[in-house]
Amino acid sequence: MPMAMENVKKKRSQRPAASKTPPAFSRDVKLEALAASCTRFLSGHGRRSADELLATIPTGTETDYYGIGGVVTELEQEVASLLGKQAALFFPTGTMAQQATLRVHADRRSSRSVAFHPACHMETNEERGYQQLHGLFGVPVGPRDEPLSSASLSQVHEPIAALLLELPQRALGGTLPSWTELVAQVTWARDRGAAVHLDGARLWDASPFYKVRHRRSLAEVAGLFDTVYVSFYKGLGGIAGSCVAGDTDVIEELSVWRTRHGGRAFGMWPYAASALSALRTRLPRMPAYYRHSLAIAEAVRGLPGVEVLPDPVQSPMMHLRFSVDLEVLRERVIEIARSEKVWTFARPWVSLGPKLQEFELHVGDATLELNPEEIRRLFARLGGAPAGRTKARRRRT
Repeated sequence: MPMAMENVKKKRSQRPAASKTPPAFSRDVKLEALAASCTRFLSGHGRRSADELLATIPTGTETDYYGIGGVVTELEQEVASLLGKQAALFFPTGTMAQQATLRVHADRRSSRSVAFHPACHMETNEERGYQQLHGLFGVPVGPRDEPLSSASLSQVHEPIAALLLELPQRALGGTLPSWTELVAQVTWARDRGAAVHLDGARLWDASPFYKVRHRRSLAEVAGLFDTVYVSFYKGLGGIAGSCVAGDTDVIEELSVWRTRHGGRAFGMWPYAASALSALRTRLPRMPAYYRHSLAIAEAVRGLPGVEVLPDPVQSPMMHLRFSVDLEVLRERVIEIARSEKVWTFARPWVSLGPKLQEFELHVGDATLELNPEEIRRLFARLGGAPAGRTKARRRRT
């Protein structure tokens, strides 16, 4: 064998092992088959078949024509009313919706810069589409592992076209700012002539927090923003799709960008009909999901080897850190699925090291079927800790 080839092989063998955390969109056929055999599910609304998803489209649904009329218009009007906005526009994807919205805001101002949290979806999951497609410049603000704050925003001294805020912040386990802090962040942008856009992919999840803690409605939260994006499958469990709500002139301009992006499909009624059903069914359940998340966090608090983030929980979701080897935890997931027919987690949100795995738990219909003590017992099995109650940690404030 030539010396050059030997050197190449030697270098390859010396490379560090690849991360054990699978790609976000990878599929594990064996795990999927095991999950399908389960009868109860820890997170969200559980596994649903195509038949069950199609059943969210009511009989007699009125179709649209290139996004005009029928259930698409009905959904847009209902979303606009819920959020207290003049109009709303349906988009097939949130990626398309938010990039187009920020483009419109930038075109109306002298700056092409958009300020956002370093872990926002546009920065981490969209291949920099805002930059490549729209010529926008991202300005990440503040530490990645801390919520966006008015203090961090005060360190931004360049002109910006828009401030993007996410409620709740998914990457931080559903963290939400207080009403006072939220107003301060919005005011910072307004004082600089910037638009304020809400990434409300899970805004529905935020509604109980602001209602219970601050006596604020969804419309009052949305009222702080020029435009609001909401998703219909994240949290609500619709098939797919999203809306952007705002002033009529902005929505009319967004309609042009939807066409330019190829999002004006001939018929969008299946997605819109499922979205409207999910919205009407699950938005009223958000307070119950929120109470259950608080009860779960309380039950788990003090369990060795398990940490809940944030603490206290602020929405019907949380992140959980298990102090355990990834392969060992995977084996325990499989064992629980086989022995108890309960599906817990398919993959970690992120593997933080050889002995620390972070998972996301979104509380939904399926989660309500498991009581907090049962969930504590499952977490004890996953983390390898005794299921008996230990002295609770002091609640962080």
